[in-house]
Amino acid sequence: MRRTRGQERAITVNRQTSLAFADAFVAEDESIAWARDRSHEAGLPAVSPGTGAALRLLAASVDAKAVAEIGTGTGVSGIHLLYGMRPDGVLTTVDTEPERQQFARHAFREAGFAGNRARFIPGRALDVLPRLADGGYDLVFCDGDRTEYPDYLGESLRLLRPGGLVCFEGVFADGRTVDSAAQPAEVLRLRELLREVRESTLLQPTLLPVGDGLLCAVKRR
Repeated sequence: MRRTRGQERAITVNRQTSLAFADAFVAEDESIAWARDRSHEAGLPAVSPGTGAALRLLAASVDAKAVAEIGTGTGVSGIHLLYGMRPDGVLTTVDTEPERQQFARHAFREAGFAGNRARFIPGRALDVLPRLADGGYDLVFCDGDRTEYPDYLGESLRLLRPGGLVCFEGVFADGRTVDSAAQPAEVLRLRELLREVRESTLLQPTLLPVGDGLLCAVKRR
């Protein structure tokens, strides 16, 4: 039976309400709220609560002991990852701005994580990643320069153990990724990433509609 315009509008509204409900389904604690406030004050984006919850779940699903994060920010995503990791797990987090990492250190401490649970490395991701161990990571989370995402993919495949996960934040680009109008280089690079991940014989991918789009893929065993 064909739907009326009123029915289609109601379905759209219901879907938006459902997505908003899902995004806020997992409650965030005071340490994450503090990190979000610092991110807002600095004018920096932070992963949505739904994206954070997905990262927490994914880290737990692979029983992550070693996670690499590109884009520390003020620590919002890092706390979620640490919550999902093993109690003896270590998060290696990279950011071009050491000042942001100081906020993240404080946020991690407020969340109750010991200092040895996180390793902070200041610098450009493509300079730092080649120095990390081959096959030494269970999960790689990318939330850095969108124009470098395809390059992060190559490094992530080297860093991940078989069965490990790679995740890319923000691949919807506020809807521009699927917009047929002319787009900036950042969006073109996101499209390149999506195509490479989908066509790779080394990866089993999915695209999660949380936050601004979370692209995830398992490195095949």
